[in-house]
Amino acid sequence: MAGLEVGDRLPDAVLTAPDGATINLRDYVGKPLVLYFYPKDDTAGCTREAQDFTAALPDFDKAGAAVLGVSKDAPAKHRKFTDKYSLAVSLASDETGVIDAFGAWVPKVLYGREYMGIDRSTWLFDASGKLARVWRKVKVPGHVEQVLSAVRELG
Repeated sequence: MAGLEVGDRLPDAVLTAPDGATINLRDYVGKPLVLYFYPKDDTAGCTREAQDFTAALPDFDKAGAAVLGVSKDAPAKHRKFTDKYSLAVSLASDETGVIDAFGAWVPKVLYGREYMGIDRSTWLFDASGKLARVWRKVKVPGHVEQVLSAVRELG
C-alpha cells in the first residue's frame, strides 16, 4: 500500500473547505495536526466520529492541535452535515486525490462486492510537520481519546 509512513513530512496538498476556500495542508506546520479520513457524511460511524472530535475540540485546542476531517463528499454536503449536527470540527473535501496519496483509498468488500473506498484512518503530524502516528481501520468508540492522548504526548 502506497502512502505516507511515520517520519514522512506533511505533503503540500490542497483540499476544499465547505465554503469553497482552499486549504493547503502545509499551512498547518507550526502546530500539531490531526488529519482524519472518513468515508461519508451523515452516516452512523462518520457522524459519531465528527461529534466525538467536536466534543473534544476544546481539549485539542488546549493542546495546541488542529483537527481536520476529510472525505470525498462535496463542500455543500459538508455544510449540510455540519449544520445538521452542529459540528465544530473543521471538514474538507478531497477533490485532488489527497486521500489516495496518503494510501487511504483502499479496496473494500461489502456483501461480496469489491469496490474502492476510504480507509477510516487518522494521521497525527507534529508541529514540525513530521508524521508522528497513524491509526488505520479505526473503530470510532474511544478513538478520539486515543488521538488526544497521543497529541498530549507530543509535548
